[in-house]
Amino acid sequence: MLKITDLHKTFNPGTINEKTALDGLNLHLKDGDFVTVIGGNGAGKSTLQNAIAGVWKPDYGTIEIDGVDVTHMPEHQRAAFLGRVFQDPMKGTAPDMEIVENLAIAARRGKKRKLVWGVRKAEREEYKRLLETLDLGLENRLTTKVGLLSGGQRQALTLLMASMNKPKLLMLDEHTAALDPKTAAKVLEITDRIVTENKLTTLMITHNMKDAIAHGNRLIMMYDGHIVVDVEGEEKKKLTVEDLLNMFVQASGKEFASDRAILS
Repeated sequence: MLKITDLHKTFNPGTINEKTALDGLNLHLKDGDFVTVIGGNGAGKSTLQNAIAGVWKPDYGTIEIDGVDVTHMPEHQRAAFLGRVFQDPMKGTAPDMEIVENLAIAARRGKKRKLVWGVRKAEREEYKRLLETLDLGLENRLTTKVGLLSGGQRQALTLLMASMNKPKLLMLDEHTAALDPKTAAKVLEITDRIVTENKLTTLMITHNMKDAIAHGNRLIMMYDGHIVVDVEGEEKKKLTVEDLLNMFVQASGKEFASDRAILS
């Protein structure tokens, strides 16, 4: 479903601020894989997702989604393949619009538009059914402005919007980092359910090693723009944070430098 080959990206080349963010990265995701991604600051995690989304054009290398080479495809065109949830709960929704209006926009994404009257009754009923699955009471607040929701409610709604059309790849960029622990756990529970029920291929960046181990069927750790640890299946299920830290040291020759990831 995702094939990345020899991907390179250097920012500010030839200047004092030159930074190699992706250094010959290779990554293949099978259909239905749920991959968690962890690494310290500057490891290249967000740059990887931005390259897939088309925010950055790679210096060289290729990106294929479901067999289609999107390496040089404009960001707005490749958006049809992708769903994305950001760290900031204020992104991904229109805060001054109602919940029902946000859902209608998400449902129409990538489709031909027609001049019809607002949101039809059948659509409202479908949106209520989808909102009920979140178990947050939002199904009774269709006309509430999204900007009035809590951070956790917004992230859950954004998750629903990003997955409505069953994208080829769902990308989650530290989507629980701005939430308190209880709310983050609830959003992760919703994430697991949405990914499983829709059989979505998913790439989830997280700063939390425990979450990286507990969720998904595969875990990769990045360092200096490439992947240094890649575990899946039964091996991943048996991992502890200590195991993961030892694997990082063996692969990179250095101690893992993010206290935030270790202590979360």
